Amino acid sequence: TAEIIEKVQRPPPLCRPAVSADQAPLECIHLMKECWSEQPDKRPTIDQVFDQFKGINKGRKTNIIDSMLRMLEQYSSNLEDLIRERTEELEIEKQKTDKLLTQMLPPSVAEALKMGTPVEPEYFEEVTLYFSDIVGFTTISAMSEPIEVVDLLNDLYTLFDAIIGSHDVYKVETIGDAYMVASGLPKRNGNRHAGEIANMSLDILSSVGTFRMRHMPEVPVRIRIGLHSG
Repeated sequence: TAEIIEKVQRPPPLCRPAVSADQAPLECIHLMKECWSEQPDKRPTIDQVFDQFKGINKGRKTNIIDSMLRMLEQYSSNLEDLIRERTEELEIEKQKTDKLLTQMLPPSVAEALKMGTPVEPEYFEEVTLYFSDIVGFTTISAMSEPIEVVDLLNDLYTLFDAIIGSHDVYKVETIGDAYMVASGLPKRNGNRHAGEIANMSLDILSSVGTFRMRHMPEVPVRIRIGLHSG
């Protein structure tokens, strides 16, 4: 800047940069200080500077362009590693997002949304729906801490989720203690939807018989199930 140039042109005091030993080789710092000597005859010539640089580089021939190219190559290599690392992190986050999206929406709808295409309503002629809730859930909630209610629902629905994986069904949603499943959509399965939901319901009933709450293991958990087919 103009201010620095003015300081260099009009001493005192002498304007010199401060370079610590960890910022450059000591030989380079010493050579730099020789080059800004106030006595011209003590300043090294270009040939002497070149010879000293050769010594610093252990006899390897070098020049400013070579040094710049090496620095650029190192920067490029570091940048490639950084880009690769960031790309891997982005891919991991993308997989997490895709997994969450497919858990919330049918795969076909999720793909359409990711592509930015409109999702058209679709009519299904044959489906069976399953609804269930926990009997006495209001009373259980009143006798429990909030985190205990969360643990109860998480444990129970994790159990349900594992069961429905072996049936041709699709979990629509869970709201509070309500659990909703459908068969025949989003993939049509002819007239098998009623049987799939019925068999799934029996498996869920069987599993609930041995299910126990963490905080109240002595209290049995019962569920109310309703089916609609049409």
